[in-house]
Formats: sequence, structure tokens, C-alpha cells
Amino acid sequence: MLCLVVPSDPAWAAAAVADLDAVLADHAHCEMKAASNALSLAARHPEDARVVLALTDLAREEIGHFQEVLAWMGRRGVALGPPPKDPYAGALRLARIELGPARVPPLVDRLLVAALIEARSCERFKLLVDALAAEERHQELRAFYARLLAAEAGHYRTFVELATLAAGGDEMAVARRLTGLAALEGAIVTRLPRQSARPTMHG
Repeated sequence: MLCLVVPSDPAWAAAAVADLDAVLADHAHCEMKAASNALSLAARHPEDARVVLALTDLAREEIGHFQEVLAWMGRRGVALGPPPKDPYAGALRLARIELGPARVPPLVDRLLVAALIEARSCERFKLLVDALAAEERHQELRAFYARLLAAEAGHYRTFVELATLAAGGDEMAVARRLTGLAALEGAIVTRLPRQSARPTMHG
């Protein structure tokens, strides 16, 4: 899906459906972190107003999603709790260093890492939507995730477009960098232990 080179273990969907409360709590934290990351990027790279505007728009949408997930949690009596550690996201942010220096500004890598995280979320949402199709009592939740799936795909495209803008329009350089980062993302997913058994949005 999108730029991903390694699919999630199909067993993830069963683990997610078996513990939807954990999925919702983890998802809420992911949305909050995504909003925070977009605002951080905008604050650290104010040189292009178009990039700043797009990132702040995206942050607003992520906060909206966070509030929607929180509402779902309230309906189910689920507490948010402290944010869990995310070894996937941490490893992915270090991957750009492993890839070596690029001929593009550092902002490009940060935007592409964000794009990959959105791509993985999108894939997980699709697996969850498909798995919930057989769960009659969860059709409203399924429709919610189907809507967010489209939003995540849009976020992925936005980050790639912003990376191209930050690279001065050099689409080839961005594509090469994204290919390299996607390969490293696939290696991260493969080596993280027992990720398929954890009802989390990434890894």
C-alpha cells in the first residue's frame, strides 16, 4: 500500500479486533503525536509559508481526529492513559541517519518519515476495516475507520508533496530518498519482535 515494501502480518487484524479498546487508546496517542510533529516541523522550518500553512492545517485535522477517537473511547469507557513507547517510530526517525547524507535539505527526510508513518497507519486502518466487516456490532466503528483511512492516505500524499516543495521541486531526489527510507521502514517492521500480536497502529 502506498510506498510500503513490507506488509503488516495479517495476524495483526485479529489481534486488533480482539482488543479494540487498546487499538483506540494507541490510535489516540498517535493522532496527538502526529499533530505535535506537524506543529514542530512548522515551527522549526518557518522559511516557506506554504509549508508552514500546510503543516498547521494538517495538525488541525490530526487534533480533530484525536478528539473523535477520544469520543469513541468515552463511549466505551476507555481511559486514555499515558503515551506508550513507540519503538517503530523511534527506529524510523533514526533510519534517515542510517541511509546516509542526502542531497536534499534535512526537512525533506523529516517529511518523508512522517509520510511513511501515515502510510503504515493507512495500511493498518485498511486491515481493521476489512476485519470488522464480519463484526455486525462494530459497523459504526468500521465506518469511522474507513473514513480515516482516506484521510491518512491524503496525509501521506501531503507529506510527499511538501517534501518535493522543500527539495526545490526535485521529484527524482525525493523519490530516491523515499525508496531508501521505505526499504529501511520495511526492515524495521520485520525485525520488531512480535508486533503482529500487539494491537498498535505501527510496527
